Amino acid sequence: MSKKKADLSQFEQTLSELEQIVQQLEQGDLSLDQSLARFERGITLARQSQQLLQGAEQKVQLLMQQQQQESLLPFEPEQGD
Repeated sequence: MSKKKADLSQFEQTLSELEQIVQQLEQGDLSLDQSLARFERGITLARQSQQLLQGAEQKVQLLMQQQQQESLLPFEPEQGD
């Protein structure tokens, strides 16, 4: 599996688990200890997601910079002899 697909898969899994945690916490059926444990796990997942998003943002910025450099090159027509 390519790194891009692995990152996307990891992000999707992390987001899915985070959504489940939010639902569990919103239901209010957990004990205080369980709620704290789920909250702590949610914070960890949120940080992981943020790191993955920052990595993706850096890749996009790099690609945009490369695109700008390529499109800003001056046009030099071929001179006929």
